[in-house]
Amino acid sequence: MESEPKSVADLPEWTFDGSSTGQSEGHNSDMLLIPVRMFRDPFLLDPNKLVLCEVLKHTREPAESNHRNKCNKVMEKVKGLQPWFGMEQEYTLLGVDGHPYGWPRLGFPKPQGLYYCSVGADRAFGRDIVDCHYKACLYAGIKITGTNAEVMPSQWEYQVGPCEGIEVADHLWMSRFVLHRVCEDFGVVATLDPKPMVGDWNGAGCHINVSTASMREEEGIEHIEKAIEKLSRRHEEHIRVYDPHGGEDNKRRLTGRHETSSIHDFSAGVANRGASIRIPRQVGQEKCGYFEDRRPAANCDPYAVTCEMAVTCMLDDVHE
Repeated sequence: MESEPKSVADLPEWTFDGSSTGQSEGHNSDMLLIPVRMFRDPFLLDPNKLVLCEVLKHTREPAESNHRNKCNKVMEKVKGLQPWFGMEQEYTLLGVDGHPYGWPRLGFPKPQGLYYCSVGADRAFGRDIVDCHYKACLYAGIKITGTNAEVMPSQWEYQVGPCEGIEVADHLWMSRFVLHRVCEDFGVVATLDPKPMVGDWNGAGCHINVSTASMREEEGIEHIEKAIEKLSRRHEEHIRVYDPHGGEDNKRRLTGRHETSSIHDFSAGVANRGASIRIPRQVGQEKCGYFEDRRPAANCDPYAVTCEMAVTCMLDDVHE
């Protein structure tokens, strides 16, 4: 561009070859890129930008993979409730050969227990990569708010939010791009597979924390419990959108072991990490705040997840 864009309004629409991505036919291949959010570019640095786009067909209808379009319409409807979301993105670092980063070539590392929030070269594998990702996200203006080593060695987590409405999914989506781009520089791969290692190893999720203004106010626990009741009636519908393959990926992860609930059952409890929905201890004591849905898989589409959450827990409240 001739000058530094100051907002998304300054950015032109663009096109790409959808036939090369399996999104269109070769004889009518152009797909539209519609800028929706702009970030500072932590790789090329200022004044360069990273631009998040929606993909539309030549008819200007959303592409099949574009769940943002519907999500944005739902978030507009519920914005009076001031919905806040925070998402916890877990991922696993692998070598380019698919072997977990830092694991012995033959055999396995020591059993789980040493690694969660750990420090030390014999248990925290890849912290330099994690820190680079964190700094890159901060530079970009992504609302990243924490990071920690996870239960399985070479597994990590970072948190995005709280953000209002569509913003959390936009920021999470760009944070994933930045993660893959940082890993490329280190010659490693970040996988979002919900169960990358079979056996007595934790899977990877993308827990979502949810609240509305009424939940955050005094005695908001009533509204939290109402939302949980609504979620209990639509368990199967949520499982279908909590991974990209209609629940098939999560079947490997949501077994009732390794800090998960069973994919077949809905449950809720205070401070219970084996439940579908966890009410944090402090929320139970203060009688207001937020709740955590622990079911979404690490590879979930955040637009589909936040949209389903708003449809189930909030749309009724708008109409009441």
